[in-house]
Order: sequence, then structure tokens, then C-alpha cells
Amino acid sequence: MNFSGPARWAFRLAMALGLAFVYVPLAVVVINSFNASTVFAWPPQSYTLHWWQSVWGNTGVREAILTSVKVGLMATAVAMTLGALLAFALSRYKFFGRQTLSLLVILPIALPGIVTALALRTAFRTILSIELSIWTVVVAHSTFCIVVIYNNVIARLRRLGTSLEEASMDLGADTFTTFRRVTFPNLRGAFLAGGVLAFGLSFDEIVVTLFTAPPGVTTLPIWIFQNLFRPNQAPVVNVVAAALVMLSVIPIYISQRLAGESTGGGRI
Repeated sequence: MNFSGPARWAFRLAMALGLAFVYVPLAVVVINSFNASTVFAWPPQSYTLHWWQSVWGNTGVREAILTSVKVGLMATAVAMTLGALLAFALSRYKFFGRQTLSLLVILPIALPGIVTALALRTAFRTILSIELSIWTVVVAHSTFCIVVIYNNVIARLRRLGTSLEEASMDLGADTFTTFRRVTFPNLRGAFLAGGVLAFGLSFDEIVVTLFTAPPGVTTLPIWIFQNLFRPNQAPVVNVVAAALVMLSVIPIYISQRLAGESTGGGRI
């Protein structure tokens, strides 16, 4: 499609405004993490590394990060297992209620977070009579992390088709060998990319965590929320947020590289 000169400039301007709307506030957070003031003051009058050194020795931040990592890894492991199995079942087999099951798998990420959080808390406390713990947080996070794995894997399976697997079996390979040497190598990129995205989704979640975590289980987003308006904590929160912004580039880059892997067939 060809656009006139003014139209192209209009699209470029719209794109620039959209990017500025997203990234200028992030840049402000990063710059403010070096602000010598103890409040959210802009523009900064002076700069310091004191707050970065303070966060490095902050026990609460370290424990919150460790909790977030533990929950994220466990939720991702559960999601990768169940999401991949669901993707295989719904893409390779036809059975009654397949479309309904697909809708139910995707629904948790489409619902407002507060609705999912309330439903899970009611299920744990009222219906199942389970005390809240780190495991209830893991289960809760797994419900929406499954969607990311499922979407990535089923999209790759549909693009891959079944011809390579059928050719492998025609040449004498059994089901396990075909999966190990043909199917999995073609799915590996989508599988790992989904895992990276699922971990990021779990690490960042706050609403569902607030409803399903007991006192004493504090993830990093909850720690930020609790300390955001406490006296003299604004600079520390700024540093944590800035560090997360910079570290988030790594999983996003890895996910994009993995998702863009070639889908060429494996060897038998």
C-alpha cells in the first residue's frame, strides 16, 4: 500500500507520540532513581548513587525478589507442562467439546484480574478450605501463565502441521523417537519463548497475588506497592523500578529471538 508524503509523516508522528507515551515515563523513573531528593521531585536538582547502594543492602528487597523468582519459576514449570499438553491435545485430536475447552483455557487471561483473584480466593478459602500459602500463589499464577504457553505452542503446532511426523513414522521411527527428534526440535523455540513470557507475567502480577498470598509472603510487586507512599521510601522504590525496567530488556529480547526461530524439520 502506497501513502502520500503527508500521510507517511502523519503515521510517523502518531508512532512517535505513541512510543513517547510509553517510554518517556519509564525514562523519568530511571533518571529519578539517581535523584538525591527523598521525594518524587522533577526535575532532579542533584544526583547520587546512594539509593542504589541502599537497595543493594536492603533485606526486604532481596527477600521479595527471591519470593518472586521462586513463585515465577514454579508457576512457569506447571504452566509449561499443562499448557504444552493442552496444546497437543487440542491441535492433534478431535473430540466433543474441543472448542469449549480451548475457550476455557484462554478465559483466565481475558478476565479482569480482580475477578480471577476473587474467584481463586473463594475457591481456596471457602470451597476447598485451604489455607493460603506460597503454593496457592503458584497455583493462581499458573492459571494465566498456561495461556501464554498454550498460545505459543499451539500456534507453532498448527504452522508445523503433521507431514514431518508422518514422514518420520513412515521411515520406521516410533512415537517417542518422532517426538524427540522431529516434533520437539521444531517446538523448542516457541516452548522456551512462552516460558520466558510466562515467568515475566508471573513476576509482574500483583492483583492475583494480593488475594491469594498469606501475610509474610511478599513478592516484589507487592513490596513496591506497600512501600510506594511510605516516608523516605520513594527513592528506593524508584531504584527497584528502574532496575526492573533495565532487566526486563533481557527476557524480552530472548523471547523474541526464540519465537523467531526457524521451524525447519529435525533429523531422524
